[in-house]
This record gives sequence, C-alpha cells and structure tokens, in this order.
Amino acid sequence: MFNFYKLQLALKNTWVRVALLLLTGALVAWAALGREAVQDSSPVLRSQDISEITALVAQREKLDYLLIARPLSEAPRYIYKLKNEATLHVVKVPSTSHLSLEREVLLRNGLPYAIAKDEYLASHKAVLQDEGGALAGSGDFLRRHAFDIFVLAVVLFLLKAGLPGMGQSASVISPDKLKGSMDDLIGMDDIKQEVLHLEDMIRNRAVYKSHNIDKPFNVMLTGPAGTGKTKLAGYLAKRLNYPLIQASGSALESGYIGGGSKALNALYRKACARGNCIIFLDEAQALFMPRGRGEKKWEDDTANTLLGLLDGVKSEEGKGVIWVVASNFDDASTQMDEAMLRRFSVKINFRLPNKTERQELLRSFLQRKEEGCVDWNDLDLNQVAEITNNLSPALLETVVERASMISIQEKAVINTELLFRAFERATIGLTDRATTAEKTRQRERIALHELGHFFMQIDPYLRAGLSLAEVKEKSHLLKISTESVSKLNALGYVLSAGDDMSLRTLEEMERDVMQLYGGVAAEELFYGARGISVGSQNDIQKATSMLDTMVNRLSMYSRSKLDYSQFKSESGAEHTLGQVEAKADELYSHTLQAIGDYRAVMDSIKDVLLERYVLSKDAVFALLEERLDLAALQPLPPAPQSALLAHAA
Repeated sequence: MFNFYKLQLALKNTWVRVALLLLTGALVAWAALGREAVQDSSPVLRSQDISEITALVAQREKLDYLLIARPLSEAPRYIYKLKNEATLHVVKVPSTSHLSLEREVLLRNGLPYAIAKDEYLASHKAVLQDEGGALAGSGDFLRRHAFDIFVLAVVLFLLKAGLPGMGQSASVISPDKLKGSMDDLIGMDDIKQEVLHLEDMIRNRAVYKSHNIDKPFNVMLTGPAGTGKTKLAGYLAKRLNYPLIQASGSALESGYIGGGSKALNALYRKACARGNCIIFLDEAQALFMPRGRGEKKWEDDTANTLLGLLDGVKSEEGKGVIWVVASNFDDASTQMDEAMLRRFSVKINFRLPNKTERQELLRSFLQRKEEGCVDWNDLDLNQVAEITNNLSPALLETVVERASMISIQEKAVINTELLFRAFERATIGLTDRATTAEKTRQRERIALHELGHFFMQIDPYLRAGLSLAEVKEKSHLLKISTESVSKLNALGYVLSAGDDMSLRTLEEMERDVMQLYGGVAAEELFYGARGISVGSQNDIQKATSMLDTMVNRLSMYSRSKLDYSQFKSESGAEHTLGQVEAKADELYSHTLQAIGDYRAVMDSIKDVLLERYVLSKDAVFALLEERLDLAALQPLPPAPQSALLAHAA
C-alpha cells in the first residue's frame, strides 16, 4: 500500500532525484516556451497620472485605441495608443478611481474604449508589468501578504519539526549503526539463552507456524534499571539485521487528545514501510496500567491503540514488525492490564548480577583502560565484587569511572583500595569531618551509636563460640565512620557488604532488627533511657517496617499464615499492632541486654574511633584482639557463652 514514507525513501535515491529534476526542467521549459505567444515589440510608457486619461478627450482625433485591462482588479490599467506613434501608454489607476473615470470621462464624453481581451494581453505582457519588471510585482505581493506568508511558514515548520504527540521524537537506527554485541552481556547466561531463543523464533517463523503459532513475537523486558534492557534490544536488532525504531513511552503522551494514538500509529506506519523492523518502547510502564481507572474516556486511547497494534490482526502489512517494550516494573510488583500482558508472548526478566558476574563485569570495564592505568598485582576483584552487592552493571561501570577520576586527580593507579573509595563515593557520597570536628560530645555519641550497630552484627557469632578469626570471616563489616554524610543526612555510618541471598529466614530477620536496635540500645546503655537522641530515627523506621512485614504480611509468629495487612477492620489492626509492639519490646530488650556485655570494650574502642574518625574492618578486629580482657559476656538463653569470654578466661 502506498504511503508517504515509501515516497520519502524513494526520493533518497540519487538517480530518482536526477530524473525528477530533468522532468521538472522539461515541464517548466514546455510551459514557458512551448505555449509562449509572440510578444509585441512596441515600447511601453508607464504612468500613474490620471490626467492623461482626461486629456484624451481633447486628443480624440489622434487616438488609435483605448483598452482597459483587468477592470475588476485592485489596479486596472488604461492602455492607449496614438496614431503615428509606436509607443503604448499604460496608466495604472486604483479601482475606486477607475469607476469615476469610466463614468465621468469615458461615458459622458463618448470616448470609445473596450476591455482588453486575453489574446491581446498574452501578446502584450509588458503592459501588465509594473516599473521594475516582474520582480516589482512580486515585491508588492510579498508586502501585501507578509503576515500570511509568516503564518504559513510557521505551520510548515511545526509540521516538519513535529508537534508533541506526533511521533516525530522516535529515532530510526539502521543495523550497521548499532554498537555492541551479545558478548557485552557479561554472565547473564539465562538472559542470553532467552534472547537466542527469541532470535530463533523470529528467523524460523514457518516452523512455529506449523504449530499454529502465527502471532507476532512481541517482547516485554522487565527488571531493575541499568541491567541492560535497552542494550539488549539493540543487540537483537543487529543480530537480525533489522532497523530499530526507538521511542520513549512517556514521550508518546502530549497535551493533545489522541496525541499518543497518533504517535503510535506513526511509529507503526514507519515500521511497516521498512518491512522487517523492531519498534522499541523504553520506559513504557504507564501503558500497562489497568484501563478504566480515569473518568475521562480518552485517557485510555493510547493503551487501546497499542493493544490493537500488538494484536497484529489488522492486515498482513505489519507481519514483520516486532514490538519490544522495556519497563523497570513487572506484573509481580505492579498491577498491570491483563489484556496488555496477554499480547506479549515473550517476557524476559532481567536481574542484578551475582558475585561472579560482578567480578567479570569489573574486569571487563577495567580491561578497556590503557596499559598502566590499573595495578593488576594490587587488585582483588573478588573483594570488590563482594562489597558491590546489589549493584547493576551500569552502577558498576559508574564505580569504575569514579575510580578513574580519583586516579587522575591523585596521579595514582587503580587498585583495590582506590576502587573501594570509588564505591563509597558513588554510593554514599561525600563525607565531611569539618561539621563534627569541634563537637566532641556529639561525636562521642555517634561513635557509641555506630559501635552498637557493629557489636550487634557480630554478637550471634560470638555467642555461638566462634573465634575472632571466624567471626571476622563471617562479618560483612567494611568500615565504621564518624564522618558526616550529607546525602544520607547522617553524622556517622557503618558500611557493610551485602549478601547475594534474597531469601531471609525469621532468625536472620530478627538479627537484622536487633542490629538496627544496636545503635539506640548503646545510647541508652551509656546515657540512660532519657538520653536517647533523634539520631536513631532512621533505624527505628527500618525496624518498624521489618517488624510489620514479619508480623502482618508474613505472619511469622502465627500458626495461621495470613496477610493481616489486607484486613481493614480496626479490631484487626489493633490486634496486629499489639503483636508488633510485643515483638519489638522483646527484641529491643534482648538487644539492650546483649549490648551491656560489650560496654567496656565499646568504651575503649570509642576513643580510638574518635581519634581516627574511621576504622576499617582489619583495624576494628585488631583492637578487639588487644582488648579481650575487657569483655564480660553473659550467656543469653538459648545461645551459649561467647568466644570472647572463653578467650578471656
């Protein structure tokens, strides 16, 4: 079927342009020369003096003829010729004056005149031209219609540049301009397998058609930001040698009713003109929300249009078009329209890289740098991969870029320590000592608070009887700092490496809550119940959220496994609130009792932390080794006595 985009593609051909140019020139020449009448060679004398017409009454005997050209125009012309003269006289008069002249001079005095015929005007074109030739008439026209021309130019520019919702923001990328390959997806073997399977489905449609699978293979990519969804769409287009039309889902909407629908249809027509093509919609989660939520009928027009285009049953012209949409949300985390979800036969869920994949990603990013920029002998990627838990590939690349910036500024090479600082800078932000340097009492509270978090982190291992070396191996601590962090709005922090395990048991979640309570418990231990500061606000908020999940959502303390958060009754809310309070009181009391056994050790380490501002994991455990005699752990049922007490004995 003909469309303007196919015509546009044809006009890009050089030979087509040359042929059209020659054809246009021939038509212009034929119009200008082939039908041109022979022009009268008589000289023309132009004037705008109306008295010349009135003077013709006295020159009646000398008058050869008098003609009026274009009597109904804005400026009629009086053309007269005197006998025995070769000159043609042309008097240009306004249309209002023409009526008076005709009535008062020509008709009253019986002066013979006639209307100039088209044949005469065709052979006397000069009489219709103003002073200065054809350009003078064009200039006069431009002056009269300047505003109209300006408005027309603005309209044409907007149509060319594109209005919001007109689909002009989409970019078309040919396969040869797409960069990268599947090898750039480090690890992610499960994702690669899905993509290769999808490629096979597209290449071998006839095989799938034999199984009565004849619908378009529309693809949905979901997963956290920075995991490579956009890159994968480009890799797929490059492998299939398909052009890629890329647009943002949010950019489809505009302030115009029906703008999103028009934009989608424009994308579809553009893709159909190319035959086989991939349309990639990024950040398209808004199109997957359940329809019918709004009161206005047109609010779902864009989603309804997309549903129709995804179905692929309109005609055969779109059979080579593949829709690929990407979103940071999926149907497990966000309610989505069921009809929309059914349109996608392939769903690929991206995940964050595991420790091995993070290590390979870091190695790949670092190997792209020139020789001498990285000290591979002083680089432990296993350790760096461990501390960068839950970081996406994009964030890992940011960490490496930050390391390069620091190495350039300090004229150093990249090693483990520098990567660690880059990770801290990229995730935590700038730290500042000046804001707390003169506040000794406040810094002392901060130091005790952060040490409380640390000791409740290692408390279960110590009470299990593990040696300090074993505890150090199991501990995720990276550093304890009393530097302020404006990004976190914190005056100190404990930095720990994460864990790749996403499934947490009840016992592990209780340990997490007690670790959060460790800071406020340390403040109460040293300053009393009325000496607790507001610095524990963030810890208490996190602990409350975790207890709500444990008690209300997962029902971990009840035999009836129900999600109590779905019950809206006040009585049910009061019942679960009581359970949360009771469990919080139990865990906090246990934390306060446990932290009391570390009072002397914390008081000793606090002074070193205040002096140095920051203590690394190695420094903290070295101090613990020196101060074993200060430990006085008491057994907490049902846990056995700790290894620290055993060493002290």
